[in-house]
Amino acid sequence: MTSHPVDQHDVAPGDEQISESIASGVLGYLVGFVLAVILTAMSFYVASSDLLWGPGIAMGLVVLAIAQMGVHLVFFLHITTSPDSTNNVLALAFGVFIVFLVLAGSLWIMANLNHNLMPDQMMEQMKNM
Repeated sequence: MTSHPVDQHDVAPGDEQISESIASGVLGYLVGFVLAVILTAMSFYVASSDLLWGPGIAMGLVVLAIAQMGVHLVFFLHITTSPDSTNNVLALAFGVFIVFLVLAGSLWIMANLNHNLMPDQMMEQMKNM
């Protein structure tokens, strides 16, 4: 197998090297900012117009939200497929895990309270006082 030399200009967005100029780093952030603003404006437009069929608006907003997350992950958090971003990916995965635990635990506690503290039982307890 022959190895191909890596072109220095062929890098993923957000995978800028330290040796690059400040202008190219700022350009990466500027492109990410412009994409984020465009996706945000599109979300507001989709929600307030008749562009999509009524029940499809939620799905359109979900698609735009996932695109927004992708832009933030690549351009601002610098999550790429390079080996250097392993720590960033692990930190992101840990953060997502913690958020999942908090949400799942909160929903579990609220469901348990809803089941154990039914309004009829509370009214009956108040009458017996």
